[in-house]
Amino acid sequence: MYLLGYDIGSSSVKASLVDAQSGACVATSFAPKSEAPIKAINPGWAEQNPEDWWSYLKQANADIMAKSGIDPKDIAAIGISYQMHGLVCVDKDQKVLRPAIIWCDSRAVQIGEEAFKTLGRSQCLTHLLNTPGNFTASKLAWVKRNEPQIFEKIDHIMLPGDYIAMKLTGVISTTISGLSEGMFWDFQTNDVANFLLEYYGIPRSFIPEIKPTFSEQGRMTAAAAKELGLVEGIPVTYRAGDQPNNAVSLNVFEPGEIASTAGTSGVVYGVNGEISYDPKSRVNSFAHVNHGADKSRLGILLCINGTGILNAWMKRNVMLEGIGYADMNDIAAQAPIGAGGVSILPFGNGAERVLENREAGCSCHGVNFNIHNRSHLMRAAQEGIVFSFKYGIEIMEEMGMPVNMIHAGNANMFLSPLFRDTLAGVTGATIELYDTDGSVGAAKGAGIGAGIYKDNKEAFASLKKVQIIEPKASDMPAYDEAYQRWKSYIG
Repeated sequence: MYLLGYDIGSSSVKASLVDAQSGACVATSFAPKSEAPIKAINPGWAEQNPEDWWSYLKQANADIMAKSGIDPKDIAAIGISYQMHGLVCVDKDQKVLRPAIIWCDSRAVQIGEEAFKTLGRSQCLTHLLNTPGNFTASKLAWVKRNEPQIFEKIDHIMLPGDYIAMKLTGVISTTISGLSEGMFWDFQTNDVANFLLEYYGIPRSFIPEIKPTFSEQGRMTAAAAKELGLVEGIPVTYRAGDQPNNAVSLNVFEPGEIASTAGTSGVVYGVNGEISYDPKSRVNSFAHVNHGADKSRLGILLCINGTGILNAWMKRNVMLEGIGYADMNDIAAQAPIGAGGVSILPFGNGAERVLENREAGCSCHGVNFNIHNRSHLMRAAQEGIVFSFKYGIEIMEEMGMPVNMIHAGNANMFLSPLFRDTLAGVTGATIELYDTDGSVGAAKGAGIGAGIYKDNKEAFASLKKVQIIEPKASDMPAYDEAYQRWKSYIG
């Protein structure tokens, strides 16, 4: 018996096949092999074509089926992880009406700020736990204002994972966790946030049917099965945004547990058992995958848009051709802690929530042409990413969430020893690395939703810890000095 997991990212779509009994990943792949394009027609915009996600999924799925050689009839359930905060609009025939406005698009910032001022701080924060901000509801309001001819044709709006579930099953649905990330969920009424829909002039009929995160959410259609080379009737039994799903992948379900990831964007995600929020919405509170009216489980999300994307930019534009990421890490390690006084702010990928939705841009400070070289720039880039994490963690700690232990997958920026040591050194937290990823987590989530596993403990009993990084007390003063200098440039 096998479980199939799909992870719909902004850089690629990943697919993994997991043996339900052993918990081992038997095949994994991703597409496209080069980074998926993001269209930026205007400054601050970011769009992708949802049909491309489906095309990438088919490519990755074909690869893992060929690699594994398993009988498709042995696949028991499918789980979906997806990039958060996106907006997909479809008509009554389930046809996409416009490109998806994705997570790092900042065009709706002003619309969200206007809503916050008009509706009031207390109403928004106590009901939504956030400002309407630049989230999916505000992006939809932008479409209503600027593309009324498209808005009139909308039958349903979806998050990226909802769209993939629709393509698989023909059923349009969503989850409470998904609605909360889009500012469509009211934590006071435990219902759709009707007051925000009314303010924006959004019909409630746009909101799909709500399904539990761990449940049967539809079954694969004959048409989808034919496209994927699978069999009709496989149930989709789990769906979650990439950051809640990353926490799931690391078995982070209960209050006080922390998960982190550092791909294109960077995240620290902690579970809180109390309804809480940051008054300035610099970090955000959403319903975690196991949240319910009778048991609050909130995911406190610190998101930094400019993380791995800065490292990739440095590779393309600063490093010599042919230099890989491992080589970059070695070059960066040649510079001392603090990069010889060079500081880089990594905020070059749209408006940053941690900066109160300010679009600060990426900037480099303290370069001396007679002293510094590539190694200082490489180290300053990685340290700048880590310091942005520390900046947000300080806000989480103000909310009463101590960060003493960080769980992370052994992937992306966490593959860099310098990155890991800097994060441990500046936060004082121990980092535990695990051999897992989002698509594997989605597959195991599907196992929970299908009842194959009785709970998360059984599902993740096989989770492998590959490394522990402890902060070095002797280095912590140097990291703190570099961090304080970095922070002075934020303004």
